[in-house]
Amino acid sequence: MIFFSGCQDEKTDIGGTTITAGQMPNVVKDNSGNFHLVYGHGDSIMYSYSSGGRTFSIPVLVSILPKLAASHMRGPQIAATSDGLIVTACNDLGDIFSFSKSQSGKWNQSGRVNDIDTVAKENLMALAADEKNAFAVWLDLRNKHNQIYGARSTDGGKNWSKNNMIYVSPDTTVCECCKPSVVVKGDNVYVMFRNLLNGNRDMYLIQSSDEGLTFGSAQKLGTGSWALNGCPMDGGAIAINKSGSPETVWNRKGMIYTCEPGKEEKELGKGRSCTIETVNGKNVYAWVEDGEIIVLKPMGMRRTLGKGQLPILKAINNEHVLCVWENDKQIRKAIVELIYVSFLK
Repeated sequence: MIFFSGCQDEKTDIGGTTITAGQMPNVVKDNSGNFHLVYGHGDSIMYSYSSGGRTFSIPVLVSILPKLAASHMRGPQIAATSDGLIVTACNDLGDIFSFSKSQSGKWNQSGRVNDIDTVAKENLMALAADEKNAFAVWLDLRNKHNQIYGARSTDGGKNWSKNNMIYVSPDTTVCECCKPSVVVKGDNVYVMFRNLLNGNRDMYLIQSSDEGLTFGSAQKLGTGSWALNGCPMDGGAIAINKSGSPETVWNRKGMIYTCEPGKEEKELGKGRSCTIETVNGKNVYAWVEDGEIIVLKPMGMRRTLGKGQLPILKAINNEHVLCVWENDKQIRKAIVELIYVSFLK
């Protein structure tokens, strides 16, 4: 006999609700189970939080950054460390600025992440942290062609290391308009990016096992390739599974694929702008298909949340995930219940 288990929750959002007006949301969950949201509104970097994902606080201003980049995958990033919260944001000139929020609750601008002026002109960057170790990555033009660079902070974003060249393509440049991804787990830092080799714009993963000081060789993800004379503007996402290994999801030729490094990819569906979260040892995915936010639950069940772009997933508990996305300059959210299939003899 097969039955569906999982707590039915009448308060679960149907079709999503609006949190606030804004663009390019980014969300992190801290070790206490609180959710922290950052987004752009004009030149303002805004912040809101939630203790359980159902309601968010009245937004407060982090900082005003003239010419803030907050569109087309470009927007403020947020990470939670044991010292507090870090936000990074880029302006149109190509400088990445860092802001930190300590336990006292006050936001402070703590400096610039890039150590050479205006080298992040693509405005494409990502940020992640685990305990004290935070790591930022971005597309960098200091050598005239896009390369993957990174920097590390161990004091809650107050100071950043000398910038580290993570990857240079033998064919001169990586893909110019795809946002890189980064996750940090213990001493390990994983960076995923879209490469440009032999005319193919495929996804690659590169790993550091010493907190981002040095990186190994880049590894292509999946067995297929995407020959494309142009940029797909789609970067994918990474999550860490229960065994501590990275899980990836990305778009190739308008199809969504997932794989663990070194393994064959698995097709999930049609779409773009995909993301991933691991919940109780299972993967949950979200992407955009024909302008609609799609969530793929464990066991292959799909749910359509409504119109929008660039979804983000964060686990609430073993039975629910929070999905946040943007639609028509509005930040929206939904809580999606995960139903698992159990087998009884």
